[in-house]
Amino acid sequence: MLDLFQQGFEAVLTFQIFGLVLFGTVVGIIFGAIPGLTSTMAVALFLPITYTLGPAAGISLLVALFIGGTSGGLISAILLKIPGTPASVATTWDGGPMMERGDGAKALGLGVVFSFMGTIISIVALVFIAPTLAKMALSFGPHEYFGIAIFSLTLIASLSSGSMVKGIFAGVIGFMFATVGIAPVDAIPRFTFGQVNLNSGFEILTVLIGVFAIAEIIKVAEEVKYEKQAAIKQVNMKGIKGFGFSMAEFFEQKWNFLRSSLIGIGILPGIGAGTSNILSYIAAKKQSKTPEKFGKGINDGVVASETANNAGIGGAMIPLLTLGIPGDAVTAMMLGGFMIHGIQPGPLLFVSQGVLVYTIFAALIMSSVMMLICEFYGMRVFVKLLAVPKHVLLPIILVLCVVGAFGLGSRIFDIWTILVFGMVGYGFVKFGIPQAPFIIGFILGPMAETNLRRGLMLSDNNFMDFLTQPISGTFIGLAVLSIVWHVVQTIRGKSGGTGA
Repeated sequence: MLDLFQQGFEAVLTFQIFGLVLFGTVVGIIFGAIPGLTSTMAVALFLPITYTLGPAAGISLLVALFIGGTSGGLISAILLKIPGTPASVATTWDGGPMMERGDGAKALGLGVVFSFMGTIISIVALVFIAPTLAKMALSFGPHEYFGIAIFSLTLIASLSSGSMVKGIFAGVIGFMFATVGIAPVDAIPRFTFGQVNLNSGFEILTVLIGVFAIAEIIKVAEEVKYEKQAAIKQVNMKGIKGFGFSMAEFFEQKWNFLRSSLIGIGILPGIGAGTSNILSYIAAKKQSKTPEKFGKGINDGVVASETANNAGIGGAMIPLLTLGIPGDAVTAMMLGGFMIHGIQPGPLLFVSQGVLVYTIFAALIMSSVMMLICEFYGMRVFVKLLAVPKHVLLPIILVLCVVGAFGLGSRIFDIWTILVFGMVGYGFVKFGIPQAPFIIGFILGPMAETNLRRGLMLSDNNFMDFLTQPISGTFIGLAVLSIVWHVVQTIRGKSGGTGA
C-alpha cells in the first residue's frame, strides 16, 4: 500500500496534475459558492475536457471539482443565507444567524475547518474500506452483479425523493433511454428507427451534460427573471482573523464531528450530501443539551452540516470504486469520466489499475488541503464573485456545454442530444421528479440487463439461481425490503398527516 501511495503522490505532484487539482478546487469552490451553480454542473461541464487528458489527470480534475464544489456552498450559505448547493442547506439555518449577529468570521472558520476534517476522515475510510471490499467483490459473478444493480436501483428510486413513484419513474425512464442502440450479448439494434447515429445509443457524456447542466441553466434562467437584486448585498469581511474560533470551541465539537462524519460516510448510495447534511443537523439537535438554540446561530449546526456533506465525498466514492456503482449524482458523472477513458470501476480496478486508484486517493487528499487554503485566503475574492450577474454567467456556460458536446465526436447530433436531455431534465425539475435515479437507471440499467442475460445463460434460463445464490439473493432481498420499508413509511406519514 505504501508503495502505491508513493506512486500516487508522485503522479499528483507532477506539474500537470498538480495544476489541474488546484484549478479544479478553485473552480469547484466558485461553482459551489454561486447559488444555482453546483458541483454537479461543474463536473458535467468539465467532463469533455477530461476526454483530452489521461485517466489520472482527468479523474484528478473531477475529484478536485467534487471537493471544491461540495465545500464552496458554505460561503453563500453563511454570507447570504442562500445555500450555494443542496449540500449546504442546513448550514444556512445557523450560519446565517451567526453572520447577522456579527459572528460571520467564526461561522466561516468553523465551516471551512470542519469541511476539511470531514473530507479527510472520509478519505481515510475510503483508503481502508475500499481495497478490502474490492477483494471480496473479486469473487462476484453475473448473479451477484445483477443483485447489486437491482438493489442499487431500488434504493435510489426509493430514497432519492419524497415520492417513491417519482423515483421509480425516473429510474425506469433512464433505463429506457439506455436500451437505445445495439443490444448487449446478441447485438440486435433496438429503438434506432433507422437512424445511424442511434446505433451506438446515447453518449453518457451528452446525457449528463443535458440532464444536469442544460436543465440547470434553463431553471436558473427562469428564476433570474424573478430574482431580487437587493438580495446580493455587501458583506463586511473585516472581522476575519485566523479561523475565528478558539481551541476550546473546537474540542467542544468532537462528538458532533464524529457523529456527523459517520452519517456522511455511511450514507446509503443515491442519497448524497443533499440529504446527509440535514440528517446530521437533525441528529445534532436531538443530541444537544440546548436544542432551543438551533436555528438561532449555534456552532453545532454549522459543524454538523459541513462535516456530514464533505464526509459524504469519501462515502460516495467507496461504492463507485469497489463495485462500479455511483454513490450520488456527482459520482454518477465521474463514472462517465471513467468510461470515457475505457476504464470500468469495480473490484478489478484495484488489480489492473492500482496506481490509478492510489493517484485518485492522493488527488483527494491534495485537493482537500488546497480547499482549506483557498477558502481561507480567498474568501474576500469569492464574496465578490457572488455578485456576478447570472445573465453574464449562463450564456458562457451554455456555449461551453455545446462546445464540449460537439468536441466529443464532432457531431451536430450530440448538440441536439444535450438540448433534448436538457428539456427532459428541466421537465423533471418542474414536476418534482429527482434527476439522480434517471442517471443511475441510465448507467446501471444496462449492467443489470447484461448480467441478467449472462446469469440466465450460465443457469440454463433458471431464474431461481439469482435467488438461491447467497450474495445475489441477499441483495435482491434487501431491494424488496427497501421498497417495502419506504411504502410503510409513506403510509405512516400520510396517516400522521391526516390525523393532524
